[in-house]
Amino acid sequence: MNVSHSLAIIAVMTVVTILTRSLPFLLFDRSGEPPKVILYLGRVLPPAVMAMLVVYCLRGISFSAAPGWLPQLIASIAVIALHKWKHSTLLSIIGGTALYMMLVQVVFG
Repeated sequence: MNVSHSLAIIAVMTVVTILTRSLPFLLFDRSGEPPKVILYLGRVLPPAVMAMLVVYCLRGISFSAAPGWLPQLIASIAVIALHKWKHSTLLSIIGGTALYMMLVQVVFG
């Protein structure tokens, strides 16, 4: 990759970043309510994205031996319990990840 190709990539990334940051301000009035479709997407997309991440993370589970599925099951239950207890997405993700890594590295490793 030469210098001009690198600069062209950086320029495209800069333009795309500026557009994605400024587009909402250009499309919507500051005085009025956001369109109903935006409010709907803001309500349904976060749980949909989380559900897709769960499916993605659990897609490769092997049920042939307990070390293949037990750490994921325990960590998933811990994430659900933490979220029900504290209602904190960040705490749930960090706690579940830490527990999973501890289980994989120490207990089942």
